Amino acid sequence: MKKRLSIWIVCLFMIIGFPWCGLAYEVVDVVDGGMLKGHVHLVGEVPPPKAYNLITFPDPEYCGRISDGKGWRLLKDFQVNEENRIEGVVIVIEEVKAGKPFFLSIPKVEAKDCQFHPFTTVVRNEHGIEVVNMDPVMHDIQAYETSIAQGTRVLFNSPLPFNERHERGNLMAQHQHLPGRSMVQQFQLNKGRKTFVMQCGFHAYMESWAMAVDNPYFALTDQDGAFEITGIPPGTYQVRAWHPSVKKDHVQTVTIQPRQTTEASFHMTSPKERWTAHTIQRPPRFTPAALGRPIEIEPLLERQRP
Repeated sequence: MKKRLSIWIVCLFMIIGFPWCGLAYEVVDVVDGGMLKGHVHLVGEVPPPKAYNLITFPDPEYCGRISDGKGWRLLKDFQVNEENRIEGVVIVIEEVKAGKPFFLSIPKVEAKDCQFHPFTTVVRNEHGIEVVNMDPVMHDIQAYETSIAQGTRVLFNSPLPFNERHERGNLMAQHQHLPGRSMVQQFQLNKGRKTFVMQCGFHAYMESWAMAVDNPYFALTDQDGAFEITGIPPGTYQVRAWHPSVKKDHVQTVTIQPRQTTEASFHMTSPKERWTAHTIQRPPRFTPAALGRPIEIEPLLERQRP
């Protein structure tokens, strides 16, 4: 009995402390791996972007360098090309227990021009994320884990200080974006949750989303909505396509043959009707007069179009 208990204790230690034990992902030689490739298409019209009245948030002059010219900042969730193929969709092959090396450094997200770059990425649970302020204004990082079934839980909330490498003079002026000090935060997702999201507590139109992956068989679609995953051990798998603004699960079953290429395309239905509460209002409820001071919001960097 004592021997059996000792074995269980050792195994538990190995599961927690070493990636090659028991339930964790195992690195093995994949000599006859296959490839999965395809595209992700948006079915229907691209939904209108979320819209935020810059007057109601800090730093309207600076953040308004990207705006519609009428005081609204637009957050475009969907980046779609002329063929309605979507950029930034995460493709994950699920339940792969062994395969090629799993190298995923802590992802870096830049706060630049009051936007988070990239909008979508991947993370590893219990590893963390790095955020760098490239702006001469302060941001506030609020991070959550979320799921439709289990709701939302706060992971951390941390200020991202003003970038001291920039002078605070004319916030409307063009300038080089010099990286400030990095903020690195570790986090742990609850069991069953794989969706990670960051938002700026000062500028709600700043969002960055990520899916937690537990093996190296993932990809993000490029500007043409294309993806490619290589070195996959032969077998039958569930493949998931994930975009933060598409609530429906998109999962396919695929069979990977040795040294062959398998193709799989996904079709995501565009959100319809009133898909977001953040819409442009004419006239706006709040105008520059609410600030009690003269203000000019000029889209010097980018004039956004709905």
